Amino acid sequence: MATTNFKGQPVKISGEFIKVGALAPDFSLTKTDLSALSLSELKGKNVILNIFPSLDTSVCATSVRQFNKLASSLPDTVVLAISKDLPFAHGRFCSTEGITNVVALSDFRPSDFADNYGLLMTDGPLYGLLARAVVVLDKDGKVVYTELVPEITQEPDYEKALSAVLGK
Repeated sequence: MATTNFKGQPVKISGEFIKVGALAPDFSLTKTDLSALSLSELKGKNVILNIFPSLDTSVCATSVRQFNKLASSLPDTVVLAISKDLPFAHGRFCSTEGITNVVALSDFRPSDFADNYGLLMTDGPLYGLLARAVVVLDKDGKVVYTELVPEITQEPDYEKALSAVLGK
């Protein structure tokens, strides 16, 4: 079982955090228009999974804004912003913030995403939400970079994620 921290306090995460070299498990999550998007639909593109607890926190919102900026310069790459926020919250945030280069996805419906990627927080104040992580997939759906951010209140390492997409 993996762990992260929330304001210095350990938080348990269910399952095993996905590893570099693994084939990314398919998933189906909900877009802002309530339609589904499956990872399998993105085959042939690099994919960045920006996973976080909630858009209603400053660090989560900042990560979506930052990945939105980065996405505009990444060829053949799709950036997914994934949380358990309702699709309506994702839609409102993206509209308000002018987020157009990121696909917002909600894991609010029953799915095996959190289990397959090892990201469900099982204790602490944010129990039941997704831990902050970045997973980068190549065009074949293979995991080429992962970061389980060690402190939920910190931003992910954007440069390392960008380097993984660009093959540096």
